Amino acid sequence: MVKGTITVNNKSGLHLRPASELAKIAGKLTSDITIIAGEKKVNPKSVLILMSAGITKGTTIDITCEGPNEEADLQVMLDAIAGGLGE
Repeated sequence: MVKGTITVNNKSGLHLRPASELAKIAGKLTSDITIIAGEKKVNPKSVLILMSAGITKGTTIDITCEGPNEEADLQVMLDAIAGGLGE
């Protein structure tokens, strides 16, 4: 298992549009992925579950990936969030 930490800098956090984009990206990856925001642990492959975490701008999140491509998958997730998820 690998873990990375990143701060969400999208203007409105992970609202519907960026959450949908992140869920689409995560859904293509083979690892078991968990996003941890405070006390909440969510599966980012589901847009509704991802939105339920209430991740706002400035929130620091941890991402864990476990699987045969875990390191590459973690980097994809970190790059997507750092890139603003289309915003």
